Amino acid sequence: PSVPSRHGAVKAEDTFKPSPFHLDLWFYFTLQNWVLDFGRPIAMIILPLEWFPLNKPSAGDYFHMAYNVITPFLLLKLIERSPKTLPRSMVYVSIITFVMGASIHLVGDSVNHRLIFSGYQHHLSVRENPIIRNLRPETLIDSFELLYYYDEYLGHSMWYIPFFLILFIYFTGCFTPAAEQGRMPLAALLLVGPSSLYYWYLVTEGQIFILYIFTFFAMMALVTHQRRKGLVLDSNGLFLFLSFIITLLLIAAWVGWLWNDEILRKKYPGVIYIPEPWAFYTLHVSSLHPAAKG
Repeated sequence: PSVPSRHGAVKAEDTFKPSPFHLDLWFYFTLQNWVLDFGRPIAMIILPLEWFPLNKPSAGDYFHMAYNVITPFLLLKLIERSPKTLPRSMVYVSIITFVMGASIHLVGDSVNHRLIFSGYQHHLSVRENPIIRNLRPETLIDSFELLYYYDEYLGHSMWYIPFFLILFIYFTGCFTPAAEQGRMPLAALLLVGPSSLYYWYLVTEGQIFILYIFTFFAMMALVTHQRRKGLVLDSNGLFLFLSFIITLLLIAAWVGWLWNDEILRKKYPGVIYIPEPWAFYTLHVSSLHPAAKG
C-alpha cells in the first residue's frame, strides 16, 4: 500500500525491483544536452552575426533558456521513475538551486562569449586580455572579473553541484537482487558513447573535475557496499555508471594530449590540469568570425 502525502503517493515499503531501462528519458536527456548545452557556442559561431546583434540575446542564449527549463523537468521525471522512495526535499532544493545557478551562468556566459567578437581571448585570464587591461578607469576591470566570477565559479557551482547530486540520488535507487540482475539493452549501449562524451565536455569545460571524481568515487563505494548485501546495479544504474567510467578515460586522454601545451599550462596552473575545450578552440583552431574583427 501507499501512504498519501502532499506531493503524491509515497511507498510504504521500498522493494528492490528491477526497473526497465528508461530509453525515452535517457535519449531525450542526451539529445538535449548535446543540442542545447554543447550546441550553444557552436550556434553562436556559425549563425550570421547580423541575425543576433551583439546588444541582443544570441542563438546560444535561447538554447540556454530552453536547457534551463527542459533539464530540470527531465531530472524530475527521472527521479519519479526510481523504484525507491528518494528524499523529496533534497531533490526539490537541488532542482531550485540548479535552475538559479544555470540562470546566473546564462547571463555571465552570454556576455563573456560575445566579448570574443571584440577580440577577447578565452585562453588568457581577464586581466591579461588586451581588450580588458587597457580599460579606463581600471575599476571597470574589476567589473569584468566579477562577471567572470559569476560565470565560471558561482554559476557553475550552483549549476553542477545539484546536477551531480540529483544523479547520485537517483543512482542510489538503481539496485536489484543479484538473481534479478538487469542487463543493458542494445539501445543503452548505443547511448553510452554520446552520454560519456557529453560528460567529458561538461567536466572539462565546466572545470568541475573534483566534483565529478567525488561523485564517481561515491558511486563506486555505494556499488561495493550494496554488492556485500547481495544487490547489483539494474540497467539504468549500469548505464550511468559505465558513462562515468568512460568519461574518466576520455578526460585522461584529453589531459595526456595537451600535457605539454605551454600556453594552456599557464592558463590552468596547479596540480589539476584540465584545459577547457573552448580555450583550446580559441587558441588553436579558429580566429572566430574574421569579419567581426573588422
